Amino acid sequence: MRLKSEIAAYILCGGKSSRMGQEKGLVAWKGKSFLTWILEAIAPVTGEIFLVTQNEKYQSFQLPMVADSYENKGPVSGIYSALHHSKSEWNLILSCDIPAIQSSFLLDLIAAAKENESPIVLYSDGIHDYPLIAIYHKSLETEFEKAVLKNRLKLCDVVNSFFPKKLRIDPENQNYLANVNSLKELEKLTLQTY
Repeated sequence: MRLKSEIAAYILCGGKSSRMGQEKGLVAWKGKSFLTWILEAIAPVTGEIFLVTQNEKYQSFQLPMVADSYENKGPVSGIYSALHHSKSEWNLILSCDIPAIQSSFLLDLIAAAKENESPIVLYSDGIHDYPLIAIYHKSLETEFEKAVLKNRLKLCDVVNSFFPKKLRIDPENQNYLANVNSLKELEKLTLQTY
C-alpha cells in the first residue's frame, strides 16, 4: 500500500494527566490500554508510528519516542516536535486519550488532506473542533515553533489561524472521537459504546 509510506503518525503522550490521576495513555479500557486501542486504529494507515514523550513507562510499546522540544508548552509544542522530527509530507497527530478512535475516521482525514489545499484537516462537530485528531502538513513546522516561542499555546487559536479544513462528524459518531480526561468520562464512554 503506497498510502502507508506517505504519512507518519505521532501520538502525543506528554500531558500531565492531572484530572485522570494516572498516565492517560496507559489507562485500561475494555481490557486494553488507551494507547493499544489507538495503535490498532493506526495500523491500517501507516507503519511509521512515533510517541511524543520521554516517559519511560511507554518503552514497553517498543516504538520510537520523540522528546518534546520545549517542555511544559502543551500540545502546540508537541505538534512542533512531531513536525520537526518528521520526514513525511503529511502527519497524523493524535492525543493519547481517544481509545474509541476507528481506522475509518483516520483514513477519511488523509483522503481529505490530499483533496484540499489547507495544511490542516481536522474533525469538528460544529461546536467543538478536534485538533488532536488531525492531519498536519510538514510545512507548518516553523509556524508552530514561532507560536511556542511567542507563548501562543492555545491550540485551537493557532490551528484556526491556518484556516483548516474541518470535516463534520455526525452526532451518532461523536463518541468515537471522545477524549477521556477523567475516570468519570471513561465511565460515560463505556456506557455509550457498548
